[in-house]
Amino acid sequence: MEGLHEGPRGPNEVHDTIPRVKATSRKEQVTQETNAPAPLATPRVLGTPECIWPAAADLGEGTLWSAREQALYWIDILQPRLFRYDPATGAQRTWHFDEEITAIAERASATGLFLTLRRGFALFDTTAPGDTTKPRYLHQPEPERTGNRFNDGKCDSRGRFWAGSMDFDCKAPTGALYRFDADGRCTRHDDGFEVTNGPTWSGDGRTMYFNNTAINKLYAYDFDMDAGAVSNRREWHRFPKGDGLPDGMTTDAAGRLWIAHWDGACVTCHDPVNAAELARIALPVSNVTDCAFGGPDLRTLYISTARNSRTEEQLQSEPLAGGLFSVRIDSPGIPAALFAG
Repeated sequence: MEGLHEGPRGPNEVHDTIPRVKATSRKEQVTQETNAPAPLATPRVLGTPECIWPAAADLGEGTLWSAREQALYWIDILQPRLFRYDPATGAQRTWHFDEEITAIAERASATGLFLTLRRGFALFDTTAPGDTTKPRYLHQPEPERTGNRFNDGKCDSRGRFWAGSMDFDCKAPTGALYRFDADGRCTRHDDGFEVTNGPTWSGDGRTMYFNNTAINKLYAYDFDMDAGAVSNRREWHRFPKGDGLPDGMTTDAAGRLWIAHWDGACVTCHDPVNAAELARIALPVSNVTDCAFGGPDLRTLYISTARNSRTEEQLQSEPLAGGLFSVRIDSPGIPAALFAG
């Protein structure tokens, strides 16, 4: 593993913007949304999810559709692997890593991927031969939080990468929300999470959604696209008891949110304003972890799953756990934003 990149604030310095975040109660949120738009239409799920890659991932995550390559990337965090699936040919490729790989994005200025590893942000060349190419670290923002690792992340429409860290044991509120820019600047925007997941954005880009999976809370922030800043955090939704916990999520072209249910065996679609459930996709796997729209028309929803935390007896009844699934939807998603670097 190569050394740290010394960006404009030094190799491990983080600019802290947490005071910008102000919590809002659910009552205040409802008052603010009294004049909200009418609920969105219900999308149609066309068929049943099909397992297209029974990879037996311990913790499958990080689904990313490459419009440039017309291929689907995804990862196994705990048996550190990066996967690439070409739906046109069925071709599969796997890269092996020395530490956890947790989230990925394509780069706008070069081939290969921007990604988060256990300790921070890195670059990875997918064009190099072999399956053990080493990533190049750019920045590690939490040297003092030795019990943490990074988890989910995505780029906003300006090409800034937003990622959350989390407690390895999923118990301590030591995780934080970071933004990493193409010039190497890293800023911490919120703190105090057990297990971070998401983020995704509203159709107009004015709201960012972010999950604290361990305590079943889905948050919404006001999002300032020009400044690249969040504020006014409020609880947006919780899953009903027995319906699992919120994991990875994505947004479709109508602005609806599609959310994976950890220990809930489904993906649900929600109205972005009032969080009303509009559609549900059942899967034959308990731990559903992430989803992304892909395909030439962006109407295929790719869904990752996990074997982690299931007993051997449970896995006997879930032989496809850890597999990659796909299902057609009647409305499209939006292209994944590229990292600006």
